[in-house]
Amino acid sequence: MADKEKKKSQKRSATVFGYPVSIFFIVVNEFCERFSYYGMRAILVLYFKNFLRWDENLSTTIYHTFAAFCYLTPILGAIIADSWLGKFKTIIYLSVVYAVGQVTLAVSSIHDITDGNKDGEPDTMAVHIALSMVGLLLIALGTGGIKPCVAAFGGDQFNEDQEKQRGTFFSIFYLSINAGSLLSTIITPILKAQTCGIHTQQDCYPLAFGVPAALMVVALIVFILGGRMYNKTAPSGNILVKVCKCIFFAVKNRFQHRSSKYPKREHWMDWAEEKYDKLLIAQVKMVLKVLFLYIPLPMFWALFEQQGSRWTFQATTMDGNFGLIIIQPEHMQTVNPILILIMVPVVDIIIYPLIAKCKINFTPLRKITVGMFLAALAFVAAALVQLQIDPTLPSFPSSTEQQAKFINMVNRPINVVAGNNNFTLRAFEGGQNYFTYTEPFNLTIDSVSNEAINLTAGTRNTIVIVEEESFMSSIRFNDITEKPDKGANAIRFFNGFRSTLNIKVGQEEYGNITANNMSIYVNVSHGIPEFIIENIDGNTCIFSRNFSFGSSYTFIIPPIFAFGENCEQHIKEVEDIKPNTFHMAWQIPQYFLMTSGEVVFSVTGLEFSYSQAPSNMKAVLQAGWLLSVAVGNIIVLIVAGVATIPAQWAEYILFASLLVFVCIIFAIMAYFYTYIDPASIEALFVNLEPEDKKKNLEMTNTGMVENHNEKRKISDTRSNEDKSLQTNF
Repeated sequence: MADKEKKKSQKRSATVFGYPVSIFFIVVNEFCERFSYYGMRAILVLYFKNFLRWDENLSTTIYHTFAAFCYLTPILGAIIADSWLGKFKTIIYLSVVYAVGQVTLAVSSIHDITDGNKDGEPDTMAVHIALSMVGLLLIALGTGGIKPCVAAFGGDQFNEDQEKQRGTFFSIFYLSINAGSLLSTIITPILKAQTCGIHTQQDCYPLAFGVPAALMVVALIVFILGGRMYNKTAPSGNILVKVCKCIFFAVKNRFQHRSSKYPKREHWMDWAEEKYDKLLIAQVKMVLKVLFLYIPLPMFWALFEQQGSRWTFQATTMDGNFGLIIIQPEHMQTVNPILILIMVPVVDIIIYPLIAKCKINFTPLRKITVGMFLAALAFVAAALVQLQIDPTLPSFPSSTEQQAKFINMVNRPINVVAGNNNFTLRAFEGGQNYFTYTEPFNLTIDSVSNEAINLTAGTRNTIVIVEEESFMSSIRFNDITEKPDKGANAIRFFNGFRSTLNIKVGQEEYGNITANNMSIYVNVSHGIPEFIIENIDGNTCIFSRNFSFGSSYTFIIPPIFAFGENCEQHIKEVEDIKPNTFHMAWQIPQYFLMTSGEVVFSVTGLEFSYSQAPSNMKAVLQAGWLLSVAVGNIIVLIVAGVATIPAQWAEYILFASLLVFVCIIFAIMAYFYTYIDPASIEALFVNLEPEDKKKNLEMTNTGMVENHNEKRKISDTRSNEDKSLQTNF
């Protein structure tokens, strides 16, 4: 009956070069939707940290929670499409939800909506957090809900005599996914780097989120425009629901007949015979056999998904100067789609044929094992990079420590004793190192002045020593206790001049700085900015310096400073935080290893899985595959939350070790796996009498096909479709 309805619903649509015109609307829709999703996700973790002011651990937790929801909701979308609305209406309705979510997220990033005092900081951060969470929830429902529908709906546009065109469509469909992903991860960080705002100019998150929102609206409009051209299949019941009911009945029936007086059955699914067709039971057995192999797979995704969180944070502590261009930390995520577009044809056309010529039986399960091992190596590479970064990072005080450094504003060298530390400071210069204390200490200057210093726990401080009327005293100022955001440089000035000074750089102003006082910090980008120093008489001095990434400096304007030519030569610098010196290019090897693992793991995994299961149960396996991605993100949340590891490199090694352990388990499972031919097994149940079907049911438990090449012939016609369904959706 369902087949009749399907044939009835299909119509011969207009074609161009043998392809239905309707598929062009679907391909454009997918490109825009993937641009929208990956563009938003490229800057999401930095939005959490820099705008919502969450720390890296909380930002990582929320990021992976969102990613997990995006891969849990496809199950809901598949059920709605197959059991209620059909694919066409499901895509439209959930795309509306998706677009509303993107717009809500963009609105949440407008700092001016709660900035009543116009200081550039939202007065009510809770409003922005609430809007962000609502937006992300709607996006997760939308992107996850349409995920299992769009590709399958594209396949529905072809008739049975268009198998070749259908295969080409899925290749183009997959290309549109990666093209949208690549362009968005390049463009949205550039948009974010622009400045915008009504009262103050800041990173333009509204624009960076607004463009993906606009692309999602375009995706919806394009899809609706093709409405009259589509072949629309009426919903005929969700196979996933049928499979779950069959399994539940088998378990329940087995539990009710657990007594020894009931004869055992060869397979526990055979307990569903009383209610369900034996063909369905045989198909469920085949599916469960593949799903069993999925159990170790989430660990791969736990590592893979951290490209957008931990690896992005790692890039913020690195030098992004590539000579002709400056790479933003979030731009490094583009390495993955670029390598995907290069490596998929290279692996298929060169690597696999070379392995075959070496007479190595590189089976799909062996490919998946190699992919997991390559991902583990990627995290070992990330750990090695982190070990090189760590020495360049400052050692900030713990919650029970205080740190202090000293600046001498006296016009002669002085000897300083600060607790157990004894050192000499030259005139108008400061120490380059912080001293760490756990309790109050005495400050003695030239063995004459003695002062008790009591600093707040968990703070960094600069203590400036000044002399007034032959009496020396100290002035304390708080320093920043974290690396500047987004690779910027935190710059401030100490005014030791005899009058008030006004300093500005670009569009930023330090305001009036009185004598013997410290300015605020201003974040300055990489390059050679010009600082304009002006006194109340209108005299100016232009001071410039070359800055790298992620540093912090205090510049001293001494009493001997004079306006005029070469005025900048009197200005002294004190380095508070060293710049990022380890180059971002060192992340490329870990991205290369991870992408190599993705190519042999993800594409092969779906191709293998689908070839080993009945054709009418692809939805079940797709739901299982996407569920493994969701579980992978949940693993990140658990490990990051439970394993309180202070060193980031050690966390990378922990994840790599866990994946190697899981990889060994999977290799053992794969060794004992026997390939089957689902079509042959299903054929046993066609046109047979009930008694014959009962006999043949037993054969499904032993009817394994040893010849993998036979299986490959059946899967070849599906391979392009399978590739389009990988987790880039």
